[in-house]
Amino acid sequence: MAKRVARFEKVTYRQFEKDWIDTFNVPELNMSTRRNIKDIYDAITLPKRATKGSAGYDFVSPLTFTLKPGETIKIPTGIRCEMDIDLVLMLYPRSGLGFKYGLNLMNQTGIVDSDFYYSDNEGHIFVKLKNNGDKECTIRGGDNVVQGVFLEYGITIDDEATGIRNGGFGSTTKNK
Repeated sequence: MAKRVARFEKVTYRQFEKDWIDTFNVPELNMSTRRNIKDIYDAITLPKRATKGSAGYDFVSPLTFTLKPGETIKIPTGIRCEMDIDLVLMLYPRSGLGFKYGLNLMNQTGIVDSDFYYSDNEGHIFVKLKNNGDKECTIRGGDNVVQGVFLEYGITIDDEATGIRNGGFGSTTKNK
């Protein structure tokens, strides 16, 4: 039986709204826009496994979008993950989207370290997708887009890392 090693949560609405506005360059934050962002946030579901034998937790898209060949999109998932210190959450594109449309994560494999949960951005997990195929791909809000797998890792005997993470993409090179 697999060990229980982590817990998914939603980031706070305040963090999600900030990240949504920053990501999509929302020009005007009026009541209608706020209501739309709140509706998207409220519809976010925590990642789940599809079957008892699934290794991966399915992350769903909080929005509907279409990517033409060569286009990219950065998606704030609204999800964060608290996990045991000796684990990493690896994110991979859903295989069907890769086979059918050539959809990839821009960084090929997303790596979410255990200390990311404690960052100023609440450990908000983003995914950046690119359509590397030759046909248009439409993802609807609620569709599975990536899957996350927890893996245990080791460190070297002489490891002396003491840095503290604060942030997302590329933050380990900016640690304090």
